[in-house]
Amino acid sequence: MGMFSFIKEAGEKLFGIGKAEAATAAAPAAASAEQVAALNQSAADAIANYIRSMNLNVDALDVSFDAASETVTVAGVAPDQTTKEKVILCCGNVSHVAQVNDLMTVSAPEPESKMYTVVKGDNLSKISKEFYGTPNKYPQIFEANRPMLTHPDKIYPGQVLRIPPA
Repeated sequence: MGMFSFIKEAGEKLFGIGKAEAATAAAPAAASAEQVAALNQSAADAIANYIRSMNLNVDALDVSFDAASETVTVAGVAPDQTTKEKVILCCGNVSHVAQVNDLMTVSAPEPESKMYTVVKGDNLSKISKEFYGTPNKYPQIFEANRPMLTHPDKIYPGQVLRIPPA
């Protein structure tokens, strides 16, 4: 459990559809509390749908979004540490999300992975060399971030990746 930071300008563009996009904009003075709440709920629903589309099964999944603080709060029971970490990454690697408040629990605890924010010029081999001492373990990092990653060369600056224990 805890708070995780992300780069809000990087990530999946989930809020480009319908009312969810408006939740990320500064609330206009004329917007009512009900309108702001509806926009935040639309954004939370978009993130929850993204998690489900990645086939990450979490019992009692609950996702909320607060546009004012650019924070996603996620709760539920993940079957394992890997699923929990992937859910956190799905929440945080979304454009306009700066923080994820993790309230999730795990049915079968395991050692935690490290989190790494991709910088310009990175590739999985370079990251593998930094964490494991050899560039040849990049497939381990790729597999640890599937299904969010679809190809080892499709990482971008600002993206946060899981680096599992060696």
